[in-house]
Amino acid sequence: MRPIQRLVEQFLESEAKGGILLFTTALIAFLISNSPWAQAYFDLRDVYLKLQVGDWVLKKSLLHFVNDFLMAFFFLLVGLELKREILQGELKNPRQAGLAVAAALGGMVTPALIYTAFNLGGEGAAGWGVPMATDIAFALGVLSLLGKRVPLSLKVFLTALAIVDDLGAVLVIAVFYTSNLDTGALAVAALVFGVALLLGAMRVRSLPAYLLVGLVLWYFVLLSGVHATIAGVLLAFAVPIGRSRPLPAHDDGAAADPELQEARLEHLEDAAREAQSPLHRLEHLLHPYVAYFIMPVFAFFNAGVALEGAQVGAVAVGIFLGLLIGKPVGILLFSFLAVRLGLARLPEGVGWQAIAGVGLVAGIGFTMALFIAGLAFGPVQLDEAKLAILSASVTAALLGVAVLWRTGPAASRSA
Repeated sequence: MRPIQRLVEQFLESEAKGGILLFTTALIAFLISNSPWAQAYFDLRDVYLKLQVGDWVLKKSLLHFVNDFLMAFFFLLVGLELKREILQGELKNPRQAGLAVAAALGGMVTPALIYTAFNLGGEGAAGWGVPMATDIAFALGVLSLLGKRVPLSLKVFLTALAIVDDLGAVLVIAVFYTSNLDTGALAVAALVFGVALLLGAMRVRSLPAYLLVGLVLWYFVLLSGVHATIAGVLLAFAVPIGRSRPLPAHDDGAAADPELQEARLEHLEDAAREAQSPLHRLEHLLHPYVAYFIMPVFAFFNAGVALEGAQVGAVAVGIFLGLLIGKPVGILLFSFLAVRLGLARLPEGVGWQAIAGVGLVAGIGFTMALFIAGLAFGPVQLDEAKLAILSASVTAALLGVAVLWRTGPAASRSA
């Protein structure tokens, strides 16, 4: 197996496991929030954490600490993955990137239009960004249930689509869900971001240096009124991806001497650590913490919603149909147009039925959808939005699995 393919499969496998854990945690939160322990659950989210140094005080509820601080690491990982994909991965090839970009664009625009059709001029009009994003971990977790019935090329396509999708969601959050801008704090944040870019330009390899600058950047982005998690994406674009030195050449003479072999292996391990770019090192460092801790914690604190007194209105209908219909229709339509216009090509061994199945799986919004809903709605509409997101995500997963299961060997046929 080629090294790049092995790395891709390891990444997809880890994302899939994280998605299964994410679903389990969300289910636990939903069950607790509708149990005799519901009040304790909601009280826990409102517990305040306080950090004070002299006259300086930072005070946040546990829910806001998770959503504003911990999720900044999730957004940092998203930014690192996006930069890597653009410079070295699927998005580097124009025609491969063309399909992912077209599919992601269709999967963002169509759900937003469907949502707006039900909520234009209403109290929930601001929620048009909720059904736009795909939860990559959750989606790949669903695909993992199908095993080898889903070709690797289709999983890679979904990953690239979701990464572009996440970029769109980040831009939507930064531009449309920002209020009460503090220009002074924003100017300081821009200056700190400049320092991060300078570190990257100087090829500084120390990860603690980037994380320290990132912490300062996060604080001033928080004060500026732009959502604090955007600092994670900005920091990612500053972390360099190039190697500082090449790996040492192979020495055939070492093969005959066991002691020389062991010495060479130790030398190669040290050289590999030195040769790996700061971006790759930071991505590998963050990934298990984000997948197995931060995202499940986010799901636990955000997926809980009490069914008692919950209402279903235009907000819920717009989100549900946006994710369940808008996503697959937009992805399939825009992908078809991109291929027919010669701007993109289908992944190897993948037909249109498989693209339709992936479109349904992409309707699993979850993490980013819940995140944007928290920015767009007040308490009553937020509960309505959560119910729609959870029900649409589960339905999209089931329908996506059904379509891809029936596709089976047909997924290996090109259209």
